[in-house]
Amino acid sequence: MLNNQIFFALYNLSHKSPIFDWVIIFLGDILPYIVVLSVLVFLLFHHEVLQSKTPFKEFKQKWKEIVLVFFSGILAWCFSYVLKFIIHMPRPFDVFSQINTLFPETGYGFPSGHATFYMALAIAVFFTHKKSGYILMVIAFSIGLARIAAGVHFPGDIIGGFLLGTLIAYFVRLVYDKIYKNA
Repeated sequence: MLNNQIFFALYNLSHKSPIFDWVIIFLGDILPYIVVLSVLVFLLFHHEVLQSKTPFKEFKQKWKEIVLVFFSGILAWCFSYVLKFIIHMPRPFDVFSQINTLFPETGYGFPSGHATFYMALAIAVFFTHKKSGYILMVIAFSIGLARIAAGVHFPGDIIGGFLLGTLIAYFVRLVYDKIYKNA
């Protein structure tokens, strides 16, 4: 099965070098937290909210974009969480006893909550900041690959998460545009 072949091709990169294992752990388990903080800081500084002489006034004018971006990510993550319990897809270490993950993970695998959240975040940013959105898409892709190499997700989990995150961010943007065009 192609899903398993791709999984083992990436997973077999781990457990070969402590430095490369650290890179996988950083990309798959630490970088996601840095990304959330970075996106928040980017949205604040991009609009010069913190640099303004009246930051609260600026923030009131720009909060919609920040809320839209993070609402897209959180809603996408919630959908992925619900789908995990509906679909019940096991993780690689549940299927193959020889898998030794680089960091602990629990629950079902499909769709990947990380892939869903970070792709939704990237797409939501892309709608207003194209270049930054592309950068975040590459980061989301890197996080997804690292989570496969770490042994906590199959490729299908990541692809499913990317698709779900993209659809939810797009749907949230459509609803937002309809509400604010009619207002």
